[in-house]
Amino acid sequence: MTRLHSPLLSRPAARRLWALAALPALLAGCVVAPPAPVRVEARPVVVTPPGVVYVAPTYAMPAPGYVWHYHPHYGWGWYHPVYGWHRGWR
Repeated sequence: MTRLHSPLLSRPAARRLWALAALPALLAGCVVAPPAPVRVEARPVVVTPPGVVYVAPTYAMPAPGYVWHYHPHYGWGWYHPVYGWHRGWR
């Protein structure tokens, strides 16, 4: 029994052709879009109340999210909107 070979395409070439033909169908659901623009408004780093002397921090920010903030009773310190005052200020 003799095998009939196509003179146009060999078997590996035919597989590659089918793979390339199927690729657009497989990737048709993949949509790549740029992320939506986000508007960021710059806030002042430190807001000093009137009549209060600004005191610079003496150590680095304890964790992300803390801001150097003035407390009316304790003075200046690191404040986080969720965790409160650093080093026990309540």
